[in-house]
Amino acid sequence: MREHPEKPIFGPETPRLDPPNPPEIKVWRSVAKAVSWRVVGTIDTLILSYVLITYLGPIFGLEQHGGEALETASYIAITEVVTKMIFFFLHERFWAVLSWGTTIEDGKRVQSLLRTTVKTTTWRVIASLDTMLLAYFFTGNIATAISIGGLEVVTKLVLYFIHERVWSKLPFGIDHSGDDIEPTANQAG
Repeated sequence: MREHPEKPIFGPETPRLDPPNPPEIKVWRSVAKAVSWRVVGTIDTLILSYVLITYLGPIFGLEQHGGEALETASYIAITEVVTKMIFFFLHERFWAVLSWGTTIEDGKRVQSLLRTTVKTTTWRVIASLDTMLLAYFFTGNIATAISIGGLEVVTKLVLYFIHERVWSKLPFGIDHSGDDIEPTANQAG
């Protein structure tokens, strides 16, 4: 007779932390999250870009006022809609297949604060680099681009964290149909 292998040293200490049939995160959930986040993110970028181009731009040698600053801020925000939707969707799909930091409680998928924090940080790095590159492309001024990207790190970290916590409470696009199966003696052991 074969002996059962030892449990790994690292890993979940309770079966609840590693369910045998984790819920499936549907693509439409990722699409809906990408769209909702893009609305919030674009409004933030538009406002930050306009304010920074108008008030900090002259300090960095970028002379744009009123309508010209709003036009440049609009170009940054509108272009970012496309680039960020693509990047966000890819980021979201990566995290959808990674079950680290999720549990099943009362038949619902629950995301830990640590997972939300790590997910927020990885997204912010990708997104801020994108914004800085777009700001530089449209302003031609590296200092203004860095100031826009740098300030949005703070505003968007807060906004994204709130966005993730709201979405972690919504059941939309989470298929729990495989959760009903009881673990076998070997799985529960």
